[in-house]
Amino acid sequence: MKVLFVCTANKLRSPTAEDVFRDYPGIEAMSAGTDANAPTPLTKELVASVDLIIVMENHHREWIRRKFRKNRPADSRIITLNIPDEYERGDPELIELLKSKVTLRLDKMTGKA
Repeated sequence: MKVLFVCTANKLRSPTAEDVFRDYPGIEAMSAGTDANAPTPLTKELVASVDLIIVMENHHREWIRRKFRKNRPADSRIITLNIPDEYERGDPELIELLKSKVTLRLDKMTGKA
C-alpha cells in the first residue's frame, strides 16, 4: 500500500513520518508538501498514485480538496492527524505522536489488526 504523508513545506513533519514508516511492513511511505517550493511538491500525479493520504492538519486536507477539485481523492483516502507545525524533523515527541496516531490505522488497512 502506498501512503503519502503531507505537510506544508515537506521539511519537518511529513519527512519525519516518511522516515518512521519507511520500513513498515506492507507500506511504501512517501512525503510531499502543499507549498510549491517544497522539496517534493504535491501534484495530481502523486495524489493519483497513492492509496492513502495522511495530512498533518485540516488545512492540508482542505488544500487538497480545493487544488484537486476535478480529480479529488475520496474523503476516505485522506486522514487528518491534527499535528501542529511545532516540531523539528526527527523530534522524539513527533515520532511518538506519529506512531500513536498512524500505526493502528495502517494495521487495520493492511490486515494486521
